[in-house]
Amino acid sequence: MNFEPKLEPNVTTEQGLRALAEQGHSVEVLCKTDPERKGPSWYGLWIMRTVGKDGNEKILVTARTRLTQNAIKVREFKTATGVISFLVGVGFSQASIPMKSGETTSHRLAQ
Repeated sequence: MNFEPKLEPNVTTEQGLRALAEQGHSVEVLCKTDPERKGPSWYGLWIMRTVGKDGNEKILVTARTRLTQNAIKVREFKTATGVISFLVGVGFSQASIPMKSGETTSHRLAQ
């Protein structure tokens, strides 16, 4: 049985993001806070969204279904390594990460 979760129209799960990327949607990484270097690692706050050719955006969320009190939690990445690992896991051969709050980078799978 293949159960498709009911989500808001402007959000997607990791599985949905992968499918949208394969269909030609770009995946954008958005920097929410300026990262800080601690030792060899960079710590900050990044989120991701897909953008279709029609401009329709979907933000990546953690839960497959609504959590308590009808809240949907946006998936946050707190390290640059986490962003890179996620993008490589989706199928990207390169990862570009914005390093200033408010900046974005865009990725598109080779078709």
